Amino acid sequence: MANPKRRLIRIGLMAAAALGIGIIALIALPDRKPAPAVPDLAIADSLLQPLPADSSAAVRALRRSRDALQRLKPRKTYIVIDTHANFLELRTADSVLFRAPCSTGSGGELVDSTTGRHWEFRTPHGVFQVQNKLVQPWWRKPDWAFVEEGEPIPKNPADRFDSDVLGDYALGFGDGYFIHGTLYTRLIGINVTHGCVRLADEDLKWLYERAPVGTPIYIF
Repeated sequence: MANPKRRLIRIGLMAAAALGIGIIALIALPDRKPAPAVPDLAIADSLLQPLPADSSAAVRALRRSRDALQRLKPRKTYIVIDTHANFLELRTADSVLFRAPCSTGSGGELVDSTTGRHWEFRTPHGVFQVQNKLVQPWWRKPDWAFVEEGEPIPKNPADRFDSDVLGDYALGFGDGYFIHGTLYTRLIGINVTHGCVRLADEDLKWLYERAPVGTPIYIF
């Protein structure tokens, strides 16, 4: 009788090969629900089940897994961000259109000794999309930016705005996270940010011009 683990591996590899998609897309999917009609748990279960002994049933099971994965396959250009290697790519289903080094979350933590408030500086993982695009963006500095510098938190909202640190463009993907520029280009490629994704100026301009609102973003 075939080893169940080997059968499991074969299912996953065959399904991925049939779709022509890479492991990158598969890794990012569990964090959110990109296709409500096919729950993540159901997809995971279908891939983790050994193939039935009956050959006809095995073919049907593989087709169901393939169809479930096919529904998750991006239909247009999409962005992939690797927070471990610190690279950003703009891809289609079968090619890489653009690849550039980036900087992502440091993974550091900050505690306000006065209030006990706590922040973690990580780039979120999961499936997102470009929600808005800004030219000459201004940064509204959150409380942690002042705590980190040992400065008092301003009472006047106007004192929070900084026009110099985000570069010429920004692409927002929700909850205050952006792909943006940086003054510290020498640190590109290193995990140094507070959660946003930084690109060098020329790379940011290229991406901004080619990634419209609605472009999917896969971060892992």
